[in-house]
Amino acid sequence: MLATESNYFTVPQNVLQMNVTNNNYADPNNLTFEEIKILGLLQEPVSVTVLQNNDVQNSSHNITYNPVDKVALIKGLQLELGKSYSLRWTLGTSVNEKYDCHPGLNASKEKCEQLGCVWTEDLSSLRVPYCYYNGPDNAYSVADVKYTSSGVTANLTFNKSNLKAYGKSTLPISTLRLEVKYHNNHMLQFKIYDYANERYEVPVPLNVPKSPESTVKNRLYDVTVQNKPFGIQVRRRSTGTVIWDSQLPTFTFSDMFIQISTRLASQYLYGFGETEHTMFRRDMNWHTWGMFTRDQPPGYKMNSYGFQPFYMGLEEDGNAHGVLLLNSNAMDVTFQPTPALTYRTTGGILDFYMVLGPTPELVVQEYTALVGRPVMPPYWALGFQLCRYGYENDTEIAKLVEDMKAARIPYDVQYADIDYMERQLDFTLNPRFTGLPALINKIQEEGMRFILILDPAISGNETNYPAFTRGLEKDVFIKWPNTNDIIYAKVWPDLPNVEVNNTLDWETQVELYRAYVAFPDFFRNSTTEWWTREITEVYTNPHNASKSLKFDGLWIDMNEPASFVNGAVGGCRNQQLNFPPYVPQLGSRSEGLIFKTLCMEGQHYLPDGSPVSHYNVHNLYGWAQTKPTLDALRNITKERGIVITRSTYPSSGKWSGHWLGDNTAAWNQLDKSIIGMMEFSLFGVSYTGADICGFFGDSEYELCARWMELGAFYPYSRNHNGKGAKQPSGMRRTKMDFWDGMEHAFMMPSITAKGTGIHSHRGSAYRTNSCSVVWVRLGTAAISGVFPSGAGDISDTLHLAMCLSSGGVGGLRAGRCRVQPGFPLLSRANCHLGRGGWLHKRQLPKKNILFFHSRRNPLALTVALNDSQLAAGQLYWDDGVRIGKYKDKSLTFFFLFLQNILEIKVLHRGYADPNNLKFTRIKILGVTSTVQEVTVSQNGEVIQSPHAVFYNSQNQV
Repeated sequence: MLATESNYFTVPQNVLQMNVTNNNYADPNNLTFEEIKILGLLQEPVSVTVLQNNDVQNSSHNITYNPVDKVALIKGLQLELGKSYSLRWTLGTSVNEKYDCHPGLNASKEKCEQLGCVWTEDLSSLRVPYCYYNGPDNAYSVADVKYTSSGVTANLTFNKSNLKAYGKSTLPISTLRLEVKYHNNHMLQFKIYDYANERYEVPVPLNVPKSPESTVKNRLYDVTVQNKPFGIQVRRRSTGTVIWDSQLPTFTFSDMFIQISTRLASQYLYGFGETEHTMFRRDMNWHTWGMFTRDQPPGYKMNSYGFQPFYMGLEEDGNAHGVLLLNSNAMDVTFQPTPALTYRTTGGILDFYMVLGPTPELVVQEYTALVGRPVMPPYWALGFQLCRYGYENDTEIAKLVEDMKAARIPYDVQYADIDYMERQLDFTLNPRFTGLPALINKIQEEGMRFILILDPAISGNETNYPAFTRGLEKDVFIKWPNTNDIIYAKVWPDLPNVEVNNTLDWETQVELYRAYVAFPDFFRNSTTEWWTREITEVYTNPHNASKSLKFDGLWIDMNEPASFVNGAVGGCRNQQLNFPPYVPQLGSRSEGLIFKTLCMEGQHYLPDGSPVSHYNVHNLYGWAQTKPTLDALRNITKERGIVITRSTYPSSGKWSGHWLGDNTAAWNQLDKSIIGMMEFSLFGVSYTGADICGFFGDSEYELCARWMELGAFYPYSRNHNGKGAKQPSGMRRTKMDFWDGMEHAFMMPSITAKGTGIHSHRGSAYRTNSCSVVWVRLGTAAISGVFPSGAGDISDTLHLAMCLSSGGVGGLRAGRCRVQPGFPLLSRANCHLGRGGWLHKRQLPKKNILFFHSRRNPLALTVALNDSQLAAGQLYWDDGVRIGKYKDKSLTFFFLFLQNILEIKVLHRGYADPNNLKFTRIKILGVTSTVQEVTVSQNGEVIQSPHAVFYNSQNQV
């Protein structure tokens, strides 16, 4: 008979029992169990004890836990074959797995335990939640899961019996519906809603197929609906990486509080706005960020003008994906180092859209295909622009224009802030600006353009104000619910017939001098008609043609909407809406949702006539104003024009650009503007920039000089400062030097900004070293600079395929780009070609030449070869102002450099440029051997060309 040794294993609750049932064989190899893997463990084992005959054994094992796959791995054991052991583990919650169970105000041990959660005061970190969930389970179970080729459906049921801890508005809804739609191979949608009761859903149209277009074979993703606890898991098919996993304890869905968490694929997350933060890549170390549109200048963790619930995540292997939550209620998001993300919103539904990339560039392309491609700005809008709050009269503006000419500083656009209005009253002209119409006409004849500001609030204190009277007739203003009474707040303008005492404190000035204002409801069709008429009569004054202001663009401000009183004059009427059960982590959180804005019970009407509260659509107010403004502008001017809006929501970029608000003249605002600019490119609002040199405060000389250099590469490049702010002494001289140096920065305008390293390094928007060097990649180019004050030289190396310094310093060479010490940073823009394989189109500039004139200058190409000696690119060219389908009225070129041949091919010929433009110069970087001869062919025939060829062997150019 063969002698054997047999072990028997049982796993009761949190115990692994290893019993020897037959022990008549001694293995000569002294085998031991060194590793045990436990599958399906829903919670992390925080400790494991090894026992033999009920005696605790010394063991130097270690424990790892994969919460996505629910797998625990115990390694380093020494359990001898032939002996009985018990392994007992304690399930618990590690620090990184603590999900906040009481994110509201005034959390306490008593309140926490009423929710069935655990209270542990962790003094090692101020941000780890004290109140966290006791275990992995959430309150919903899943039934009736149905998988089809086009998606998944399921029913969710609330299954907790302890309801005492919930208020009426936070009591979880008992039955929910889950719908997953596979829209196409790279995009899916998953939606959770109350199918038994109609709830508010965001009325923003997205570009999704009428019916799913994906195929089982080609989809980039797989979706699993998980039960006990409920969760959704999305896995990238090509790599197996889980990019969404919401099987977590946080999920709850009530009338006024909805929460869901997901594990993330890595620590590399970008997006969510509009808030100021210190890095492009978001800090995952227990930070919560509120989102609710507000008249709030940039400030750390302060919810600001826009509402952008979109993020892009990078996976550990460099693949990328993007996620949009289509919800417009007040919201916050918490990042924790798990890594995980928690959404909390105060209403609506959960409606997620995910795009699978897989590159960051494709994520943005797929996202903007969903929400709408960025607006095409007119050519002139890519030039330098100038504005100031506090112009005294039109004479001051006229003198400014002439001074800029005398200083040889080219600029294309001049603005008028609210000073041009009578008492900041929309659609009026201040007597001190009676010469403004003639001035606008004059500068337009010289090739410049002019932009006016408009605010949404309309004064109700006037005796003869057509905008208000006609608004009443059209019934355009937001009212108290179920009444015919307008909600009045206070903002600009001033009351009539008062003398403002600016020495008084702000609150007193608001009380004494600011007018009662009504807010137009831009969702109504009648409001669009009214708004268009009022703008039209500014452009073409029907009563006095000499007062017509022939603007080229419109700047819409204060459209969060902003108010100088909280809620309304006399206060609000619905405590629950203005101070909901959960107030997200916003600035001035204790003031509720009405801080610096309108009462939440204000009644709006959607275009189909259905009523909706301001509580639900507050974050859409600026979005709703933007399209009617662009439509009015284009209808009036018959040109493309540009609208600049302060408040945004996903898809705002279809109709407008955005400036980053009322910043401060400070070094830290310069570098944070880079983050904001690139975030808005991520959000699909490519035409973005900050107020160059700062809005609030006096800018020092070096700060403003360096900011002018950076600002030249903003897609939206505008110097704008506040009333009383001073330009530094000698600033004009620096601008002159800078623009002289910009002769070398000759790339054609681009309206997209991208972050360097986001793809290959998963880094932040800019990288720094001890010298405070900033690198910013703009498409396939890069610029660099230093700050703060006193940092005079750059000496750093950036991994680039090709390098170009605008001043010639650093040379043109393949490989790494080294910026040499002594580069003249205050008079030269340090520009590099950041990637090989691309062609850069240029138009040669001249000093003091507007874009209007520079369009007539010759064209040039810079060909940056990659390691395979290849390069390609495209050029779009039209008249710069035309409205309509761009393909019908444009020239489109394709360029390809391959095997020593540069091919220039016209793909579409819908526009004939009147200036008879020619490509007169071509520079090829990375040419490894001497160029002996260049021939030019057209239609396969060699043609005569009077060109000259030069070759620099040292720089391979």
